[in-house]
Amino acid sequence: MDQGLQPSGTRSPDASPDNSRNAEVPPSEGVGGAASGSREGASPVRLLLVSAVALIDPEGRVLLAQRPEGKSMAGLWEFPGGKVESGETPEAALIRELHEELGIDTHASCLAPLTFASHAYESFHLLMPLFACRRWTGTPRPREGQTLAWVKARDLKFYPMPPADIPLIPILRDWL
Repeated sequence: MDQGLQPSGTRSPDASPDNSRNAEVPPSEGVGGAASGSREGASPVRLLLVSAVALIDPEGRVLLAQRPEGKSMAGLWEFPGGKVESGETPEAALIRELHEELGIDTHASCLAPLTFASHAYESFHLLMPLFACRRWTGTPRPREGQTLAWVKARDLKFYPMPPADIPLIPILRDWL
C-alpha cells in the first residue's frame, strides 16, 4: 500500500458555504434538531458540516494542504477534507474528497475519529470532525490547485491555518 511519502497538495475548509469543504445544514436538520443553534429571540445559526483527515505517513508526518489563490482563506494551510453531502456520512465524504482532491483511496475502516472542531464564523457555525488515517492507496497529488506539505506534528504550529483548525494542532501533536 503506497502511503504517499512525497510532499504534494490538497484542499480544505473555506469560510464560505459554497466551498466543497463546507456543507450547510439547515438548523431544522442540524445536530440537536430544530432548536440547534437558536436562542429565544435570535436568528437560527447556519451549521456547516465538513469532514477532515490527518493523513499520517510512516515517519509520523501529517499532510497539510495550502488553499490556492482565488479561494477564501487563500494561503492558509488545512487538513484535507470537504463538505458532507446530504445523506452522506463523514467517513464517506472523506473517502470521496480524498479521491477527488488527492487521487488516493482509503476505506472507512482506515479512518479513526480523533477529535472535532466547533467554531463560530461570522455567518455560520462550522462543525468539523477530524479523523486520523495511516492507510491509503496511491500517492497524494494536488488535483485542485492546492500545494501539499508533509509536516512533523511538532512543526504544525508554524503553518498558518483557518481559525477552526488551530485548536486541533495540540490534540494531534499530543496524540502522535
